Amino acid sequence: MTSPASASDGFEIPRLRMVERLRDHYKIADARVLAAMNTIPRHHFVPDGLRSQAYKDNALPIAAGQTISQPFIVARMTELLELKGSERVLEVGAGSGYQSAILATLARKVYAVERIESLAKSALAKLRAIGLNNVSLRFDDGTNGWPVYAPFDGILVAAGGPEVPKPLLEQLEIGGRLIVPVGVDKKQQDLIRVTRTETGFKQENCGPCAFVPLIGKHGWAEAENS
Repeated sequence: MTSPASASDGFEIPRLRMVERLRDHYKIADARVLAAMNTIPRHHFVPDGLRSQAYKDNALPIAAGQTISQPFIVARMTELLELKGSERVLEVGAGSGYQSAILATLARKVYAVERIESLAKSALAKLRAIGLNNVSLRFDDGTNGWPVYAPFDGILVAAGGPEVPKPLLEQLEIGGRLIVPVGVDKKQQDLIRVTRTETGFKQENCGPCAFVPLIGKHGWAEAENS
């Protein structure tokens, strides 16, 4: 695949510093994840007025009251999937498209779902603009997954719900991993990794996190978010 980030896009130094912080401060150890973070132009996925902040160590607002996640949480969730390159991955909550781009760099195929139509259209356009054609992205309720393409080797959920959505468990391949923020508080969750085994599901708590609410049939109701 052609490298999406130009070697002369003007953000080489801040992008490299971001990656060094991921490696040295946050102890992200997966070399493929670090390489992807140094390849994908995060500034391409943030609003024009925030491009100077694109590689800072924090989340940033995007359209429709949503956010582009902190670089650390993008790297951490991706690392927990343990991708090798041959996987088919489902992403719930495509948002800006940045996490989709990271996944597309590391997996064979990404199926992304976004519940806000304007974001879905914008994210797909941004992905295509940097040459990432191995992402299928649609506007829908991501808590239902994408059954027609199941099962998935990995599932990443970029919003926090009160519990692990049952349809996503059902669409996970045996040996596959599901990364999802879960918490009864809509402003604070725990990052959960679920691995499907021959006999059931193994669940691990990977630490606290904070995501926008997961709205949908198997998440929070729209009214509960208002």
